[in-house]
Amino acid sequence: MDYTAAVITISDKGSRGERIDTSGPALCAIAEEHGLKVVYTSIIPDEAEQIKAEIVRCSDEIKASLILTTGGTGFSPRDVTPEATRAVIERETPGIPEAMRAESMKITNRGCLSRSAAGIRGGSLIVNLPGSEKAAKENLLSVIDAVHHGLDMLASSGSADCAAPTAPVKKDAPSTDTWLKEAKRDASAADCGMYLFHNGVVRETAKARVRAGDEGTMPVKGLLFGYDAEKVAAAIAEAKELPGIYYVKVWLNEGELDVGDDIMLVLIGGDIRPRVVNALTFLVGKIKSECVSETEVY
Repeated sequence: MDYTAAVITISDKGSRGERIDTSGPALCAIAEEHGLKVVYTSIIPDEAEQIKAEIVRCSDEIKASLILTTGGTGFSPRDVTPEATRAVIERETPGIPEAMRAESMKITNRGCLSRSAAGIRGGSLIVNLPGSEKAAKENLLSVIDAVHHGLDMLASSGSADCAAPTAPVKKDAPSTDTWLKEAKRDASAADCGMYLFHNGVVRETAKARVRAGDEGTMPVKGLLFGYDAEKVAAAIAEAKELPGIYYVKVWLNEGELDVGDDIMLVLIGGDIRPRVVNALTFLVGKIKSECVSETEVY
């Protein structure tokens, strides 16, 4: 089943244009990498009534399957996101923030200070995430697979089998036109002189024939494809640190793919052509060699 997501950035400075929002776009990227279609984003101040109204809008009007908030989960007097969230949810899901805090504690002992909440309103699951890009990404990645199963449970008419993981189902690739328009609206666009795409697809010719010249290899009928989301996120972060690179976006398919199906889509934006070409080559190579599993089906 296809699910939609909304991402709400809660920041006084961000809403006034005094700080560039990096957490929101990072969460959008993770959501899309895991098969969720991001249909709405916003930046609002740390005001409880506005937070409540925005969550209600995303749930009741936009009907987003997953609503992610980033910001306002700390100890500052202005940090009121958990309280606003609890005021509008119908059922709390405490296991999600508990799992995120437990994972954060493996990274820093300050992870226990997060006050994030999560819960259900109608057909929407709402999850609070920290305001920093790094912490928001780490928290979401630690629970995203469980959250996806939670969406399956929420969308089902009865109970779902929590003990048995469902096999990944291949996804439709995002629109390259939409991606490019989003990139050109991003705050980084003023520094980008070139954007390059990589679109990997399943081919009929086996790897052994292409790489080793094995003429006896049978034609490929399909590909079993999977990936490690944490490793992909780390590879993206590494690519963003390369000289002259200001924009990186990645989508990966999964499951049993047929010949001609899209495997991955990578978009890199940077200042000059050589740097963009090098970054694209680096990131695609790293993903292929370190982040994915591929089994050809004959």
